[in-house]
Amino acid sequence: MTRQLPSRRRSLRPRRLALWAVLIGLTCIFALPLVYMAGTAFKTPAESISAEFHLLPQRPTLGAFRHILGDGSTPVLRWVGNSLLVAVAHSALTVVLAVLAAYALARMPFRGRTLIMAVVLATMFVPAVVMLIPHFLIVNSLGWLNSYAALIIPGAAGAFGVFFLRQFFAAIPRELEEAAVVDGCTQWSTFTRVMLPLARPAVATLVVLAFLGSWNDYLWPVFVLFSSEMQTLPSGLRLLQAENGTRYDVMMAGAIIASVPVLALYVLAQRWIIEGVSTSGIKG
Repeated sequence: MTRQLPSRRRSLRPRRLALWAVLIGLTCIFALPLVYMAGTAFKTPAESISAEFHLLPQRPTLGAFRHILGDGSTPVLRWVGNSLLVAVAHSALTVVLAVLAAYALARMPFRGRTLIMAVVLATMFVPAVVMLIPHFLIVNSLGWLNSYAALIIPGAAGAFGVFFLRQFFAAIPRELEEAAVVDGCTQWSTFTRVMLPLARPAVATLVVLAFLGSWNDYLWPVFVLFSSEMQTLPSGLRLLQAENGTRYDVMMAGAIIASVPVLALYVLAQRWIIEGVSTSGIKG
């Protein structure tokens, strides 16, 4: 048996090297657009539209960032603040509603629970663009146009968050819940002290996904926001493109500003995301 180990290790080395080669190649493919975007942001206007391809700038400059941050007609920092406010508030409201609904559908027996869950899942198959006009009419009737409420409240009660957290709650052993009841916990204290701490990875994952969805949303803000000061960053970059035409260096500088918070959030929360996604589908 000991004689076969070296040969087995030698047979695994080519496979491992091939796997690493494939992973490195895929990493380069996915990272190339980011590197090109960052490089273009530091190019001069002439170099950014040059027919000669250069991945990195030949003469790095901060001119695009000075232009985008110093132009009074394009308040980019205000757009960043609007996006942060809307994304944080929207993700918080989404998580609160999803946690309560998912726990009820997963752990509280009541008549019609299966039918309600089926209806929730059915809404996931409806394209979001189909609901665009009804949502606009509702927001208009409530007087929320050109306000933060139009971006925070609609879409907070999404089906994905309920389904995602319901799968996680359903996978938690019932013995833990029964032990909490034996110790004298009420239904609410069992939820807040036992079930919710155990679901922390899934909740953190949903926070990140809801934040990213709100941060990257482009179509809905274009419909409901009208003033330049109320724009979020994705919809504001549209105005930036109209102002600057083919200034690709300015476009890429705006894209970098939009991507930095997202990348930072993912780096900080990647452990929770991996743990939450890997454990949320254990039990249906």
